[in-house]
Formats: sequence, structure tokens, C-alpha cells
Amino acid sequence: MRVIVTGGAGFIGSALVRHLVLDKGYDVLNIDALTYAGNLASLTAVEGKSNYRFLKADICDRAAMTGAFADFQPDRVMHLAAESHVDRSITGAADFVQTNVIGTFTLLEAARGYWAGLGEPRSSAFRFLHVSTDEVYGSLGAEGLFTEETPYDPSSPYSASKASSDHLAKAWQRTYGLPVVVSNCSNNYGPFHFPEKLIPLTILNALHREPLPVYGKGENVRDWLFVEDHARALDVIAERGRLGGTYNVGGRNERRNIDVVNRICDVLEELRPANSHYRDLIEFVTDRPGHDARYAIDATKLEQELGWRAEETFETGIEKTVAWYLDNEWWWKPLRNAYKGERLGLIGGSSGESKG
Repeated sequence: MRVIVTGGAGFIGSALVRHLVLDKGYDVLNIDALTYAGNLASLTAVEGKSNYRFLKADICDRAAMTGAFADFQPDRVMHLAAESHVDRSITGAADFVQTNVIGTFTLLEAARGYWAGLGEPRSSAFRFLHVSTDEVYGSLGAEGLFTEETPYDPSSPYSASKASSDHLAKAWQRTYGLPVVVSNCSNNYGPFHFPEKLIPLTILNALHREPLPVYGKGENVRDWLFVEDHARALDVIAERGRLGGTYNVGGRNERRNIDVVNRICDVLEELRPANSHYRDLIEFVTDRPGHDARYAIDATKLEQELGWRAEETFETGIEKTVAWYLDNEWWWKPLRNAYKGERLGLIGGSSGESKG
């Protein structure tokens, strides 16, 4: 099995690459432009493996993408390359439109040209998995879950750009017959998570005895998915998902943001006690513009149709995550020196948190 993974130096992408190379034994070509959130240090476990190779390239570069397909001859494409941080999209939307929309279009066209030249049985077996987010669905009220039939209602430039790319992927399946499958996931967390996001930012700020900023009153709810569970789900969806179909991936672990931060503090109290309580560092800050109140994924279709289930609960996953950051300063310290947790995505100026 030969798989192109785009964005494989990112958080979710690197977890997927490690899973495919180490656990599945697939031949993997990782294509990543190595923008600020791309980090080859997340892939030290696969460096030097005979079934892994890396190509530094931008998915917007049609010639590079066409060449990658021709040279590597993949059986699957798993497309994760994207600008992904909501706060950055608020003040830098152009990059999100360029990468998430134009980049996805470029990759789809390169894949279509390659796929059209495949003979049977490789043509019928080829798959293009487009990986997206639950944020395309907008905001839920206190009740209900996002399903694959939930209408799109994006709130931020980030989620709007991902919604656009979802529509492109599905249109290329319907119009051209390209064998596309789409996945939409809830909030991921776990090892190797770039420290602008809520969970790693909270862990590292706490370790440095710095404020733990929480938007509004901390009542916004997210469904948390351990990244290694997500990597397994993506492999299953690419292998057995129905063409033209959508699969929601969620951990069934809804938590308010304040409860997430409190739990991190409590785990740190157990693993690295300090002279003062970590919870005392919590500060409530001005809310993000257009902050969706609640996300919650119904993963029933994926669970029943393809047999996947999340293995980690939030309790087990957050304990593993905090312990990993305590044990792997070599990975996060260079990032922390470059990005100290300053607030991004402000309109007019304030200070505060970053959302996962």
C-alpha cells in the first residue's frame, strides 16, 4: 500500500504518518510545506525507515503535486494539509483561503489527472480521503449532535475555508467520478500538539507558572478526540469508506473548556506538585469573535458501518497527554521559545486564550 499524506508534519498528520509507517507497514510519502506548525521533530520515530519519505512542497504548486503523483504512484491520498487555527484565521484569512481552498483544488486536479491514467484494478482501488473538521457545521445549542446530514453553517474564516474545500472534494467525486471520501472530526488532542491550542498551551503555561487564559466564562463545549484514535479512524475510512460519503469522527467526550483546564491542573497537581495550586493561574479573558458555543459529534455511522471506536476516554487521554509533555521538553521547548502563548486573532486588541 502506497499512501501520500499531505500535511504529515502537522499534529494530526504526524500521528497518521507514524500509524501508517510503524503500525501498518505502508509506504508513505509525506508532503508538507513546513509552515509554522509543521515540525519534522514530530516524525523522528519514522526517520530512516525504508517505507517513509518526505517531500517539502506546497499543495498549491500544481507542478510539484503532479510530479509527486507520477514519481510515487500512490494507491491512496490522505489530505490533511491545511491552515487550521481559528484565531489566526480571524486576522489572516487570505492564507486560509489559499491553502485550504486553492490548495485542495490543486491537489484534487493533480489526483484526478493521475487517477485517469491508472489501469484496472488500480483505478478502482484508488482513494482520496479529504480530512476536515466539525467546525463546518457551525454551533450547536445545549442539545443534539452533529451528524453527516447536518447543514453546513461555518462561523469563522477557518471553518468557511474548510467548508469550501469539503464541497470541492465532494463535487470532484460527483462530477468527475474521482473516488473521494470525506471525514469531519471533533477537537483533537494528544502528543506533539502545537502549543497555540488550548490543551498544550494550558499545560505549558502551567509549567511556567504563567496565566491560564480561558475565553469568556469557559462554558464553550467541545468533543475531544485523542489524536491516535483519529489516526486509526482515518486509516479505516480510507480503506473501507463509501465513495462520496462523509464520516464524522468523534470521541464522545464532551467537556466545557473550563473543565478541560481544571482537569489539566488536577493532573499536574498529581504528576508535578508545586508550592501553589495550578488552578489559581486561571484567568477569564474576553471571548473570541464568533466563538461557537458547542460542538458534539455523532460518530454512530463510523462506529456501526466501519467498526471503529475511540479507545481513549478523555480521562485516560488527558493523563497520557500531560505526562507526554512532562517527559518531552526536547520537542516543545524550541516551539515555546518561538511562540510563548500570546493571543492571536484579535480585532482591536485584548489578551487571552487560544482554542484547540
